[in-house]
Amino acid sequence: MKKNLVLLMVLVMLVAVSGCAASPNKLANVPDDEGMVAGFWRGLWHGMISPIAFVISLFSDTVHIYEVHNNGGWYNFGFLLGASITFGGSGGGAARRRR
Repeated sequence: MKKNLVLLMVLVMLVAVSGCAASPNKLANVPDDEGMVAGFWRGLWHGMISPIAFVISLFSDTVHIYEVHNNGGWYNFGFLLGASITFGGSGGGAARRRR
């Protein structure tokens, strides 16, 4: 009985986690309404303003955190770099002195 319950829980977890799997961006390299495709520099900017954009996106349907009309890897790299700049990067904690 206990083995069946564990098996059922594992199955439910697998189904739940499979819904979080990433899928390909069908709008990558497709221009938006203005004919633009976001690249590295726009990704960097979007990453840096992501906390502000998130708060605004809670109250507005026209503001989004991430641009889906992007050129792929370079936009993603810029976004992550910009977000890490905004949130202090990974070396900030290591540089602090302990008292």
